Amino acid sequence: MKREIHPKYMVAQVSCACGNAFVTRATVPEIRVEICSNCHPFFTGRQKLVDTERRVERFEQRYARFREQEKARQEKSSQGS
Repeated sequence: MKREIHPKYMVAQVSCACGNAFVTRATVPEIRVEICSNCHPFFTGRQKLVDTERRVERFEQRYARFREQEKARQEKSSQGS
């Protein structure tokens, strides 16, 4: 292997959005994560919805409009028969 082409491997502080922090080794000194083993549903057995960009909420709003349109179509077709 060539010398001096690989990044330095150092101690890194990992901090999670839930507040958990631990030390590992990486090529960067600090790592920020949204989900760790303390808050991940697989390890905790609890469902936790992480919606940082409101994607779920926007999807539900869009789907609600679709349901309203379907309901209106069904009412319209049942009145015409």
